[in-house]
Amino acid sequence: KKHIVELAQRNALFQKQKGKEKIKVDNTTRILQTMQEELKLNHIPKHIECFDNSNFQGTNAVSACVVFKNAKPSKKDYRHFNVKTVVGANDFDTMKEIVYRRYHRLVLENEPLPDLVVIDGGKGQLSAAMESIYKLNLQDKIQLISIAKRLEEVYTPQQSEPIVLPKNSPSLQLLQRMRDAAHKQAITFHRATRSKKFLATQLTEI
Repeated sequence: KKHIVELAQRNALFQKQKGKEKIKVDNTTRILQTMQEELKLNHIPKHIECFDNSNFQGTNAVSACVVFKNAKPSKKDYRHFNVKTVVGANDFDTMKEIVYRRYHRLVLENEPLPDLVVIDGGKGQLSAAMESIYKLNLQDKIQLISIAKRLEEVYTPQQSEPIVLPKNSPSLQLLQRMRDAAHKQAITFHRATRSKKFLATQLTEI
């Protein structure tokens, strides 16, 4: 009888856990469906990538790309970039370079492309990123938006006016989480890169 009671308890615990997981999955699906509707996306954005740049007075420019899958960070897919072709503090050209490098490589390696790309910035940064997307002929395969920090406005290539989401919108909160994660990654990588160069000497360069 004791064995039967223990078995029943384990089964009840298992069913309870399954119920929690189902609620969590349903909630994630609801958030992503809402985002698709609010941002007028062609697909549910299950795979989202977000970019942010960082530099110090135009030097040691770097960029970070964070990846969210099913509204959760996929840290093993995060990427960091040292900017190679841009001189000085030019956020537009930096974004253009990094977006091109990221998706040129994914295409070459036949890796899956994201459903949505989020650019930290306004209309200018978005337009710069779109130049690279057109250059790669991916405009029909990847959708881009940008989120501006000051008023948290969302820009899309199709509209001249921004989309203003309610402050309590789950879509906006998810975009903010991604933007903040990308910003943190870019700042951390920038500091590490700057420190490394600061400590470099003629001996370490031999």
